[in-house]
Amino acid sequence: MIKRSSARDRILETASQLFQERGYSEVGINEIIDKADTAKATFYQHFPSKESLCTEWLKAVHERSERVRQEILDSDLAPAEKIDRYFVGLGQFLEENDFRGCPYTNTGAVIDEECACIREKIESHKLAIRAFFHKLTAELCPTGRRAKALGDTLFLLFSGATVEGQNLRSLWPVEAARAAAGELCARESDPTAS
Repeated sequence: MIKRSSARDRILETASQLFQERGYSEVGINEIIDKADTAKATFYQHFPSKESLCTEWLKAVHERSERVRQEILDSDLAPAEKIDRYFVGLGQFLEENDFRGCPYTNTGAVIDEECACIREKIESHKLAIRAFFHKLTAELCPTGRRAKALGDTLFLLFSGATVEGQNLRSLWPVEAARAAAGELCARESDPTAS
């Protein structure tokens, strides 16, 4: 006999799919309850609000993202190759998700100031990506200040490529950002190159 997933897991999986496909503001609790095949009381037993469900969804997305970043950090690749791999992964993510873009950016665009828990998840996720680039550029640059500046530049290239890849439903922004990141890393590795 196949064991059915728990109601909490079904709710979270259903919400994850709907939030990613259509966005947080476009999905209602009743639709989630219906598609998760659960009762309203069960929903509220596990998630007191749509906001708390969204927070759990973003937490799960963050944990998956952190595993990917840690695998890259732990790899035997050179720092520039690690950075390149992350940009390649961005292109794959956008294609696999029909160019829906970053769940954090999409959610942040539609929530109000009262959603402090969601806002905190968005900020901590974005800062984790920035810190990831700082770790990689610390392996590449001779000084902390240069590493931080390059890390910030790469973070902004990555973020911009994500948004414009979504807006234009195309990989060229990611490819252009990846090429620019490669050039910046090559310059840092060989300061005499121009």
